[in-house]
Amino acid sequence: MNDSDTPSGDSYFHIDSRIYVAGHTGLVGSAIVRKLREQGYRHIITRTSQECDLTNQALTNRLFEQEKPEFVFLAAAKVGGIQANHTYPADFIYINLAIETNVIKAAHDQRVKKLLFLGSSCIYPKECPQPIKEEYLLTGPLEPTNEAYAIAKIAGLKMCQFFRKQYGNNFISAMPTNLYGPNDNYDLETSHVLPALIRKFHEAKVSNSPFVELWGTGTPRREFLYVDDLADALIFLMKNYEDDEHINVGTGEDISILELAEMIKEIVGFRGEITFDRSKPDGTMRKLLDVSKISRLGWKKRITLKDGINECYRNYCRAEI
Repeated sequence: MNDSDTPSGDSYFHIDSRIYVAGHTGLVGSAIVRKLREQGYRHIITRTSQECDLTNQALTNRLFEQEKPEFVFLAAAKVGGIQANHTYPADFIYINLAIETNVIKAAHDQRVKKLLFLGSSCIYPKECPQPIKEEYLLTGPLEPTNEAYAIAKIAGLKMCQFFRKQYGNNFISAMPTNLYGPNDNYDLETSHVLPALIRKFHEAKVSNSPFVELWGTGTPRREFLYVDDLADALIFLMKNYEDDEHINVGTGEDISILELAEMIKEIVGFRGEITFDRSKPDGTMRKLLDVSKISRLGWKKRITLKDGINECYRNYCRAEI
């Protein structure tokens, strides 16, 4: 079963439910809103950060008091690449902790029926057995380059568990793999590898460059999930998942950076060569989530990597015009 529009045990989550999507302008939040609207949900509550600063407890409480959401998708977060995490670690830990603390406490105070907290696969130890199972959390040191962000996300996950344990709140957490899709970040300084490769190959095609140079050897392997598939999974979990342990969301499949580059090269239509600067680091050699838990519940991804990249490239070209 993969019908996130078909209620099961949590049939109280229905098209007339009052649903707050925190972070609706971001990559994940915008996908959740798209999927909810596609499935006919009528009462979707959103606020920009200018309309309601979630780091401000009083404003967050006022939002919950006025709107009285029944269900909350907590996708709001301060995110960024390695350079941003390295330069502004205090901002990453403070802002994310503040958002999580204020939203989770307000959800508790207003007796929200269910909250889904969105984490990140970067919460797992740097040196982790592959594929990564949920129970590997807190079994080793974190990746230093995004430690502040990871610690904040772990705190949010644990906050959901502790409110559940002490008060009985129905708060759950999902940990997605690497994401891509509409509203992605294509800035070469701050973006992740897939959107960065789309931009690199497109610019090389436009400028008739003879080659595109990538860092490392191209051998590290990564897993990628189209963000609309993630949104489908999160709605599915809102209806079908009740456990206090967080749950991984991914494809269960990975691809080498070289294979990814060759796929993007073909989709973009770049005719030059791919070269590698082997003096640059490869990073973690493999990062693949174990998705057997969500698979047993009946969910799996729908969008292939090739189809997803094709859609991303169409969106990127439209934005360039």
